Amino acid sequence: MLPIQSKLPDVGTTIFTVMSSLAAELKAINLGQGFPDFQMNEELISLVDEAMENGFNQYVPMQGYMPLRETIAEKIHSLYNTNIDPDSQVTITPGGTYAIYTALTTVLQPGDEVIVFEPAYDSYIPNIVINNAKPVLINLKFPEYKIDWDEVRKKINSKTRMIMLNSPHNPTGNVLRAEDIEELRAVVKDTNIFILSDEVYEHLIFDNVPHQSMLRYPDLLERSFVCFSFGKIYHCTGWKLGYCITTQELTKEFRKVHQFNCFSCHSPSQVALSKYLKNKEAYLSLGNFMQEKRDYFRQLMSATKFIPLPSYGSYFQIYKYGEIGDESDTDFAIRITKEYGVATIPVSVFYQSGKDDKVVRFCFAKKKETLEKAVERLLKIGR
Repeated sequence: MLPIQSKLPDVGTTIFTVMSSLAAELKAINLGQGFPDFQMNEELISLVDEAMENGFNQYVPMQGYMPLRETIAEKIHSLYNTNIDPDSQVTITPGGTYAIYTALTTVLQPGDEVIVFEPAYDSYIPNIVINNAKPVLINLKFPEYKIDWDEVRKKINSKTRMIMLNSPHNPTGNVLRAEDIEELRAVVKDTNIFILSDEVYEHLIFDNVPHQSMLRYPDLLERSFVCFSFGKIYHCTGWKLGYCITTQELTKEFRKVHQFNCFSCHSPSQVALSKYLKNKEAYLSLGNFMQEKRDYFRQLMSATKFIPLPSYGSYFQIYKYGEIGDESDTDFAIRITKEYGVATIPVSVFYQSGKDDKVVRFCFAKKKETLEKAVERLLKIGR
C-alpha cells in the first residue's frame, strides 16, 4: 500500500453512518439521521419528469440555470426586501454542505481562525482543518443553546477570518434572534471578518419566529456567504441541490473554486425548481407543516420520561434523558437502539471535546405512524 499523510487524521466514520447502519441491521426505527420518510411533493416530481421529457438533460451553466437563479432572486426580494443580482450573486451548488465547504475554501488561508459554535454540524470543523485553518470553539450556553457574545469578543483577534452561524440550528433547533443580529453587527463592525451563514432550514421555523437571515441586513450581507438547501426544505435530501448567495466580488472568487470541483449541477431538477419556486405558498407553508410534526411528536413524548428542550426550527428536537439513567449519551443511544429499536443521535458527537449533557437528538420529520411506533417503544424505557 502506498503511504499517504491524511489531511484529516482525526476523522473516522461519522456517528450518522454508525447509527443508521445499526438501525438498519436491527430493523430499528431511525429517528437519528435527518431525512424524511414521507414522499416529496408530487408536483415537483412531475416537473422534474417534464424537464427530462423536454430535453433538459445536458449541462446547464456552471453558475446554475438562469431561470432558477432569477426565481431565487425574486423570492429573496419578496421575503427580505433585498435586491440580489441573479447573474452575479447566486450560484447553484450540489447541496448546502458543498456550498459551505466552497465558501470556506474561497476565503481561508493557512493559519486563519474560524469561530465555530458547538454543538456544531459535523462538516464544519473538517472543512476548516482541511484548509489549514484553525477552528476556535465556543460552546452555546446550555440548556438554551444561546450564543455567549462576551465569549465571542474574547476569542476574536487579528487571525479571526470568519464566524460560522447556523439558524435554524442543527442539532438543537434553536434560532438566531434580533438581539443576536445586533451583537453580531457590533462584533464585526470595522473588521475584516467574514460570516458564513448556514440557513439550510430557512423555511422550517416555528411559533411565528422570524428567520434572521443575513439577507435581511445589507451591512452583514456584504461580508457573508449565505448557504441554502433545496433538499432540506422540499423533503428531497437525496437530490443534493442547494445554492450560495454573496456579493458580486465574493461570488467571483467562490466560482473559481466551484468551477473546478463541480462544473454543473443536475439540470432537470433546476428546471423543475425554477417553476416550483414561483408557488410562494409551497415554501411559506413549510414551517406550519413541520411544526405540526414537532408538536405531535412532543405530545406523544410527553408520556415518556424524556424531557424536551426548546426547538424553534429544523427537523430536530433534543431531549434530556437524565431521569432514565446516567450513562453517556453515546452508550444510551446505542442501548436504546439495540434494546428498544429506536435510533437517535447523541449530542456529544457535535462537540470536539465530547461534552456530554445527557441529551439526544430526535428527528421528527417522519410520517405520523413512524412517530407513533417509535414513541410506543420509547414508552417502555425506564418503566
